[in-house]
Amino acid sequence: MKQIRDRVAGLDIHRDTVVACARIGSPAGIEVIKESFPTTRAGLAKLASFLSEAGVTTVAMEATGIYWKPVYYALEG
Repeated sequence: MKQIRDRVAGLDIHRDTVVACARIGSPAGIEVIKESFPTTRAGLAKLASFLSEAGVTTVAMEATGIYWKPVYYALEG
């Protein structure tokens, strides 16, 4: 399968937490970083910083119900 993105992340969104898994591709290899964040305003700011510092350009989210909305709005900008 052809790789089309170098820096991607998947988010598993729950009511109280967001689990982020970032996959960072480079000529040296692939690095996978996993971290959990609370769904508070401060937690979502830390999530945005985590993704930004990792250079993530594409994010896929999985959520039940409406729990994805605050995460989407925090990352949208």
